[in-house]
Amino acid sequence: MSETASRFLPGIFTPDPRPASRVTMLTAQTALELKLLLRNGEQLLLTMFIPITLLIGLTLLPFGDLGEHRVDRIVPMVMMTAVMSTAFTGQAIAVGFDRRYGALKRLGATPLPRWGVIAGKCAAVLIVVVLQAILLGAIGVALGWRPGIGGLALGALVIALGTATFAAMGLLLGGTLKAEVVLALANILWFIMLGIASLVLVDSLPTALTVIARLIPSGALAYALDAALTGSIDWFGVAVLAVWGLVCGWLATRLFRFH
Repeated sequence: MSETASRFLPGIFTPDPRPASRVTMLTAQTALELKLLLRNGEQLLLTMFIPITLLIGLTLLPFGDLGEHRVDRIVPMVMMTAVMSTAFTGQAIAVGFDRRYGALKRLGATPLPRWGVIAGKCAAVLIVVVLQAILLGAIGVALGWRPGIGGLALGALVIALGTATFAAMGLLLGGTLKAEVVLALANILWFIMLGIASLVLVDSLPTALTVIARLIPSGALAYALDAALTGSIDWFGVAVLAVWGLVCGWLATRLFRFH
């Protein structure tokens, strides 16, 4: 046997086709989704420009009676808006049009399972939300916001839960309806839920109206985040978000379509 032939063991070049590991597939899908999110101009408008404008405008303009430190009331609502815009509205629209143009149909033909597509999108959204929270937090500090360390830790947990909930809602909407319907419905729901969440800025609400607002995901996140950033836990809001997230996530894994 020649020296060249002896370098390789028998069978070393035998084909062994198989999918990559689940971790590798999920990492690759997350990186792809993150690039698509950051390259989309409409997404950047929803995720960055609108929340920043709301934070600066509502803090500096004499809107309502929010007390001496109005930025403390505005930061939680704006962060909720950022989470909802990124995880729900932007995600639903992107998924709806990906299905329409056949992008998700191609993913459906790969070894990547349905849960991998959903998990990759959720992970990418979570990364963007983390960047949003850091940026909005820095602007809030510049405007006089001074949260405690405990409040920041609790706030991060609530934001993570809210992100998962709204991502599940967005994937359910975008993965089941036609793109045109998703576009209209996602924007309408965004305005409705933003209006409901803004009730967190109103102190003298009837009890029944407060309960109804807190049963809606945006209201639950706004109230829970407002409480978390002051160092307390709104268990009712956390439970509402968890239920919405579990139900919508389960439905999304069952009903999500690639075409």
